[in-house]
Amino acid sequence: MLDFLGFGVKDAIDILLVAFMLYYVYKLMRSSGSLNIFYGILVFLVVWVSVAQVFKLSMMSKIFDKVTDVGVLALIVIFQEEIRRFFLTLGSNNRFSYLRRLFSVRKKEDSDEENPSIMQIVRACDYMAKNRVGALIIIQCGMSLKDIVTTGEPIDAAINAQLIKNIFFKNSPLHDGAMIIHQNRIVAAACILPVSHNTNIPKELGLRHRAALGITQQSDAVAIIVSEETGRMSIARHGEFQINVSQEELERYLTEVM
Repeated sequence: MLDFLGFGVKDAIDILLVAFMLYYVYKLMRSSGSLNIFYGILVFLVVWVSVAQVFKLSMMSKIFDKVTDVGVLALIVIFQEEIRRFFLTLGSNNRFSYLRRLFSVRKKEDSDEENPSIMQIVRACDYMAKNRVGALIIIQCGMSLKDIVTTGEPIDAAINAQLIKNIFFKNSPLHDGAMIIHQNRIVAAACILPVSHNTNIPKELGLRHRAALGITQQSDAVAIIVSEETGRMSIARHGEFQINVSQEELERYLTEVM
């Protein structure tokens, strides 16, 4: 229909796909605080297309081609965390959940049973929130957190509300750092997490929230944060926060995740 103008259906699809890709890259860079670099890359691409396609400057075009070849490798190194996050977000999307089910084997009776560990976590977090006890709990999902676990003290114990409260008790030697939970067991405590450098994090959120955002930007883990200053419970996943969640909301969220 539009072929007489030199513009066909394939061209429209091509433009839509490029626009979608640029928008998704924009969202990732905005969440990681590197939006200025994204604008710089866009300017470079516009100049490159102008030199190569519009003005037909052959020498400048060759120079830009060489710079681009090296620049792609440099961008992969610089934005390796963002690229990893992109694929983690893509793989954990609900639209592709059927693919995960194809490669995962789970017993039916396990999926039908209620998980008692969830209520233990919820009760502990609710108690700590009411008593202004700071806590940071990381629930490992698909991606291994072995490097993070080695930075803390090994626990390897069943999930118990009293144990969680004792670990994060203010005078406990393990209260600083994060607790790692995997396969319904407390794997380690006092673990050191990577801190997010996202400039869009509200200033009232402290180091626990930045650490929670950092680990969820680099993995598919879920972070539960209890604020010592405000007593609020929050959840972080895929580099995004849910601030001030209730006990019921936390239970519902953990039921979906665990």
